[in-house]
Amino acid sequence: MVIPNLPHQNNVQRIGYKLLSMLDFKGKKAEDVGKTLISACLWNSSIENKSSAYNVSPQTVRNYVEEQGIEVVEKLLEQMRKISLETLKGVKEIDISIDWTTKTWYGKQVKGLGTSEKGNSWNHATATTKYGGKILLLAFITQVNGMTKEDIVKALVEQVVAMGLKIRLITLDAGFYTVGVLNFISQFKYIIGVPVGDVKVYEEFDGEYTTNSKRKRREEQVKFRLLVYSKEKVRRKRREVVYFARATNLDLKKGDVLKLYNKVRGPIETSYRDIKAFLPFTSSTKFVFRTLIFVLAMAFYSFYTIFKSVMGREEFRRLLILLFPEDLLNLENSLFNLVETLINTIDLFLRR
Repeated sequence: MVIPNLPHQNNVQRIGYKLLSMLDFKGKKAEDVGKTLISACLWNSSIENKSSAYNVSPQTVRNYVEEQGIEVVEKLLEQMRKISLETLKGVKEIDISIDWTTKTWYGKQVKGLGTSEKGNSWNHATATTKYGGKILLLAFITQVNGMTKEDIVKALVEQVVAMGLKIRLITLDAGFYTVGVLNFISQFKYIIGVPVGDVKVYEEFDGEYTTNSKRKRREEQVKFRLLVYSKEKVRRKRREVVYFARATNLDLKKGDVLKLYNKVRGPIETSYRDIKAFLPFTSSTKFVFRTLIFVLAMAFYSFYTIFKSVMGREEFRRLLILLFPEDLLNLENSLFNLVETLINTIDLFLRR
């Protein structure tokens, strides 16, 4: 039987203190609101359901978040960036991947999201980098009405640069393929997915290409190196050739560019999957509420990256559940006693 090494007791305790300090709401029910949010994340459960465990109404939780959530979001993002910078250990030049993930719900429609015409989804965009086997969150933004794809990319890049990091390479998927984005990222080395239907090149190709956007004048179009490659896929028991395209300004062999794109961009999908594992559910459709719970899930994910080398995501979640039982009135004693008991029990087991 293999038992993973436990993180040092003091480090685990620090997570507990950090989580509550970042959920620093003000008011009589502030502590109960923080407990509800933490519990919902750990159990990947409904905030409305978890609120009953702490004798606070769902509406009270919503009121606290809607009134004070912006400040809490900033604290969470600051901690997320701090964890990433500490992990990078002085690294100054990085490759980043930019992408967004969509969270859909069914129910009351909301205006002003900028993520779907029907108003039933949110787009959260992030910039990540992979270092030492860990996928680190660097920047975050929620899309709202009027925000273009170029606005999203610029905002994320500006956040990364503000951390004192130099961007060596940017990768983006085909959802960001616009003339505005291409113009902006051309100052960096980049690889971006291209919808084959836009370029209409259905053959193996490696050469210069110029955009043909109807919304731009000829002098505003962008020239780039276009790479088109094919793959065989089976659809309805029939084999057919499917074409994929990438735009880049890298002077590398075609195969090397494609491998580099997959290497840099691939991990961002894993990060979204892990973030959503900590994402609670809620009936609230308020912008600040939806933003806060996603950022809180990112904070849990960032803490998980600290211990990724010694335990899996679910082991990390179970350990935190032990640290945060439903009765958190005496958090300090609870943290020390529970962790000490857990470590001592495993230590005795290993001595047998």
